[in-house]
Amino acid sequence: MNWTFHTLESNGQRIHYRRNQGGAGKPAFILAHGFSDDGGCWPLVAAALHQRYDLIALDARGHGKSSDPFEGYSTADHAADYAGLITGLGLHKPIILGHSMGAINALALAALSPNLPGKILLEDPPPAWHFPFTPNAQDRDAARRSAMRDWIVGLKRKLHVEIVAEVRGNHPNWHEAEFEPWADSKQRVSINVLNGGGAGLDWAAILPHVACPALLITADPALGGIVADVHVASLTQLLPHVQVQHIANAGHSVRREQFAAYMAAVNDFLT
Repeated sequence: MNWTFHTLESNGQRIHYRRNQGGAGKPAFILAHGFSDDGGCWPLVAAALHQRYDLIALDARGHGKSSDPFEGYSTADHAADYAGLITGLGLHKPIILGHSMGAINALALAALSPNLPGKILLEDPPPAWHFPFTPNAQDRDAARRSAMRDWIVGLKRKLHVEIVAEVRGNHPNWHEAEFEPWADSKQRVSINVLNGGGAGLDWAAILPHVACPALLITADPALGGIVADVHVASLTQLLPHVQVQHIANAGHSVRREQFAAYMAAVNDFLT
């Protein structure tokens, strides 16, 4: 991959992104990473897509080389950052492939700004749409945030080589190209990302506004996938035109665990 590296002011934040050199004139395709990853965490996907698309892999606020405000990490905040990136770069109906946090942000963007994305692909997003809207929804995950804070702090106390060895040991089936970017992203992520995210979205009210084609990619909950059958059922009720593709023998990082099946699902949807 021949990336070029840039920053753009979006929604009051400095958003860093990489773009594949030679992508001019091709359909725009945004890669939106998950929590604690960054734009470098798509090595195999980018290699598979760069000849056909103008790839833009962003660093979400608080991640990679983007700015890290003390607070303001709600799904709506991230979606507004994505919208600013799309309009700031003058992208026409880009495809957005998001993983986890990036996937739920892409879904929110499609609901809040339905004229912007051309297609969205959602790799095992947190099923926020399944839970009823409450202004204090962030209080429900205080324990999770505390555990994630301890995890990030623990990683930042380790050497890069130690993080690489740890992830390689935990995920021996991942491709070798995944380990270094994963470790890099963990050393760059800001602890601020765990500060208050603000009120949740009323998904039941906004999802009917999603107009673009959408693909939900699910994994096995027994292996760490976070979208269960009950979550699929509630999403298809709110968004009847969503397509669903289950990838067997994969956990939350679907593309890293079953890359061939994952890319087959992506390419089938895109064509």
